[in-house]
Formats: sequence, structure tokens, C-alpha cells
Amino acid sequence: MDTNILLENGTNELEVLEFTLNDNHYGINVAKIREILSYQPVTPIPNAQPSVEGIFMPRDAMITVINLKNCLSLPIVGEQKGLFIITNFNKLDLAFHVDEVIGIHRVSWADIIEPDATINAGEDGVSTGVIKLGEKLVIILDFEKIVTDISPDTGLKTSDIDEREERQRCDLPILMAEDSPLLSKLITDCLKKSGYTNLNVCSHGKEAWDKLQEYKKAGTLDKNVRCIITDIEMPIMDGHRLTKLVKTDSDLKHIPLIIFSSLVNEEMRRKGEALGADAQLTKPEIGQLVDTVDRLIDKAER
Repeated sequence: MDTNILLENGTNELEVLEFTLNDNHYGINVAKIREILSYQPVTPIPNAQPSVEGIFMPRDAMITVINLKNCLSLPIVGEQKGLFIITNFNKLDLAFHVDEVIGIHRVSWADIIEPDATINAGEDGVSTGVIKLGEKLVIILDFEKIVTDISPDTGLKTSDIDEREERQRCDLPILMAEDSPLLSKLITDCLKKSGYTNLNVCSHGKEAWDKLQEYKKAGTLDKNVRCIITDIEMPIMDGHRLTKLVKTDSDLKHIPLIIFSSLVNEEMRRKGEALGADAQLTKPEIGQLVDTVDRLIDKAER
């Protein structure tokens, strides 16, 4: 199946691959997918985390296979079969074992329903949104959260911050758009440890954009925002759309904007550059995020 996305930059659209687990329907952003393979036997790893089925080598690279049913506490019955969705994000190649692939849907982030507290219990939730397709609901899974739960070392490298010396407090305001409660807290904690204490956190790009418009109208833009940090994948409005809106607005384009996302691969980096992002980093690089904030704010303040 061809998974090359051909979406125009900054249109607030994405392509979602729909797949099933025990007749339940789930989705994953096509931008995370490298390829889809038929099921093949894997080699178990002794004492591995229960959701890790094992490893296999489809070509020259060893890939870990994750059993999504186990991750979602779904019953596993019958013989092993189905498909492997091979992904790449956070600089990791992983295979997710699913039952069946239904197809690809092109949708707007504005049409993705943001999960409420009944679906996502704070930092424990594994859904980033819900899509209604006819009478069917497709749950988009938070694959970064799933992988971090299995192996915490694959998440944000908070040790990069802990190892740094005490830094001077900085009151310059930073506006951040991040939909994951867990990542939002981790990023916020790391920025505060690094001295950045004046943080305004939004759960998606639209909320961040509305705040920018509010400050612009009130004439308090520079007082309230000196740097913007945004994820890419977010319901309502994604980070690429936010970047395009900011960098095509004559009153806002001077504000340094950093894309901080698990999706920053070669293709996505080209998209971000075309939209005018001042910097792009993958999510494990929290230490580099702080260094980049330092550099861009220092440059803007000169």
C-alpha cells in the first residue's frame, strides 16, 4: 500500500490509515507509516515487556513487534495472523500487529473530535482524537504514549535537563501548543527547570492561534509571546497550519516558532521549512529544545 502523503503544506489536513483490532476500528497518521507487511513469525525476546511480541528482520534491519491488543487490554484469541504496520517516529522503527487494514481517509484536523475526560483519563489516555465516518467511529491512537509506556527510555530525555547546572530564571513568555497531557507536563517541567517559568500552554493549534489574535487585538503581543513551540499532530488545528498562519501574518511572523514533534523526519522537515518554521526538533531532544529556545530568543532580543 502506498503511504506517501501528497498533502499541500499547512492545509490542516492529514491522511489516516484505518485498521481493526477485534472488529474495533482505530487510526494512525499515515505520516508515521513506512510500509505494511503481512504477518510473519517473530522471534520472542526473553523477559520482554508483555506487549512486545518479539523481533524480526524483514530486510537488513531488526524491528521490534508490538502487540496492540495487549497494549489496549483487548482479548487475544485464535492463531496469530493479520498485518504489521511498520512505523517510524521519534527516530524509531517499530511494527504494530493489527488484524486488518481498511483503507486511508483524507480528513481535516477540524473534523477530528478532541477526546474528553471520559475517553482520556489525564496522562493515561491513549487516544488523540475520534473521527466519525458515516455511522462508524474511528479512534486515533497515541502511538508515542503507547511506546513510552512500554519503554520509558524512548520518551523525552528529561535526564538531559537534570544533568544541567542551575539556570537563571527567565520571565520571557513562551506559547506552547501540545495536545498530549503527559508530554505537555513533561515539556513544561523541563522548560521550568531550564529557567523558563512564563509558559502559556494550549491543547491544540486553534487555541494557540486564538490567543495570538487576542493579544494582537489588545496590542499586547510582545508582552505575552516571545517564542512559540508547537507539536504537529493536534486535533482542531495542527502545527503546520498554525505555523503557516503565524508566518504569513505580518504582525506575527517575527516571533520565533519551533516545531517539536515525533514526526520531524526528512519529508516533514522540508514541509516545516517551506512554511517558515525557525527550527524543527524531534521529541526526544528536549535538551536541544532548550538550547534552541535560548538561541532564538537571544537572537530575537538583540
